[in-house]
Order: sequence, then C-alpha cells, then structure tokens
Amino acid sequence: MPSTEVVLAQAAKKRKPVLLASTSEVYGKSKSFPFPRTATLSWALRRPAVGSYDCSKTIDEFLALAYWKERKLPTVVARLFNTVGPRQTGRYGMVVPTFVAQALSGRPLTVFGDGMQTRCFCHADDVATALVDLILLGDAAYREVFNIGSLDEISIMGLADRARELTASESEMHIIPYQDAYEAGFEDMPPRYPDVRRSRGRWGGRRRGRWTRSLST
Repeated sequence: MPSTEVVLAQAAKKRKPVLLASTSEVYGKSKSFPFPRTATLSWALRRPAVGSYDCSKTIDEFLALAYWKERKLPTVVARLFNTVGPRQTGRYGMVVPTFVAQALSGRPLTVFGDGMQTRCFCHADDVATALVDLILLGDAAYREVFNIGSLDEISIMGLADRARELTASESEMHIIPYQDAYEAGFEDMPPRYPDVRRSRGRWGGRRRGRWTRSLST
C-alpha cells in the first residue's frame, strides 16, 4: 500500500494517468454472479493469508479513486480475473501451469476442494489489449472500475481433464480437501465469473477460447 501511494503521489505531480491493476479477489464472499463492478464487496473470509490480499488490493483501489476525487489524478481501476499465458509457472499457485506440468511428468493432478469450483480464464494477450485500451480511452475511463476477464467458465476438475487430454497423460486425479491443503475453515469462491458488459465491446476478451492455447503451448 505505501508503494501504491508513492506512485500515485508522483503521478499527481505531473498529472500522469495511472492504471491500477487490482484483482477479482476484492469481491470476497459476494453473492452477485457474475461479479458486477458495482457489487458490494465482502471480505469476511476465514483465510487470513488470502483475506489480507483482498483487503490490501481494496485499499489500493480506495487510494486511487481518492486521488481522482481530491487531486483530479486520472486513474483507472482494472480488476483482473484469472489470467494465463506463455512462460507462466505454477510458482505462486497458478493452476493451469501446475496441471500441465503434473500431466507432462506423469504425476497426479492435485485438485483442491471437490473440483466443482469454476473459474474463467483469460489469455494474457487479451488482458494486455484491454489494459492498453483502457488507458487510451482517456476521460471516459478515469475514476471508473472495470472487470477484465473472459466468459469461458470451466470447473477445476474440467480443467484437469483438459490438461490430461491435451498432453495425452495418464496421470491420476488427487482430490485434496481444503482443510488438508490449507487450514481448517478455509473458504473459496465457488464461482469466479466476471460481468464484463462494460468493457466487452472494447477488447479482445470477446474472442472466446483463446486461453486454451496456454494448455497446448
């Protein structure tokens, strides 16, 4: 958070536009599906490690929008949903490269929870296009919040099956309950599905299925 305010303060001196990359995690336990950008945010999750990330990103958003209100600094908030692309690794828990690596090596594919939770993956090319378009949009985008993601919803179990199919792997599925993978009382978002009506007409996310290239490359 201090680093975010440093960037905002320096940008404000020259009135340089700032695009804040936020996250779908800010929606927390919201029950509005798909997640509209105007949804009431609810972070009452019993998972401190992730909850702190939710809250820190939300505070970043508050800071950016406050700089617009108080100093008229041109700011845009982009809430990114699950992004995949070339050279991505599973180092920070990214599920697509993790499944592919496990399938290629013949190791069991580790599916947390029951595997029925769904996500919408978006290719990095489309995300980059969206972010550039938002900045180029200028005044119409300043002080606004946008969801950046795709409409391709797939369950985590379905994703594991797709990874095995595309790699011709015979790896087994290893289902790991949340309490064993993380801690007792861990909660996850069953769906994570963006409402992109506000941005869909302006960026490449309209091209469904592009994210699957990351599975085969």
